[in-house]
Amino acid sequence: MELRETIEGMIDKPLGRMRDEEAVEWVLRRRLTKKEFKVLMGPLRGVSDAQLQEKLKLDPKRLAEIRSSIRRKLNQDRIKQELYETGKAS
Repeated sequence: MELRETIEGMIDKPLGRMRDEEAVEWVLRRRLTKKEFKVLMGPLRGVSDAQLQEKLKLDPKRLAEIRSSIRRKLNQDRIKQELYETGKAS
């Protein structure tokens, strides 16, 4: 699964057509913490939850909290506007 498909699956109300993969990754690197970005990108790079937990020193509950935080951030209007072509990039 590619990054844009993953992100679109987490956004409740899409704003139109999502920007290209490179632009989306750039927005995510700016708007997410390093740990959130690693948790988001891990499965896309073939990293299992167990490997993420070991590498980032997380327990399963904390991993779930980080994923929840990512979803919450992706649904903020400001970030959605940056992810979609109809929005304004800052």
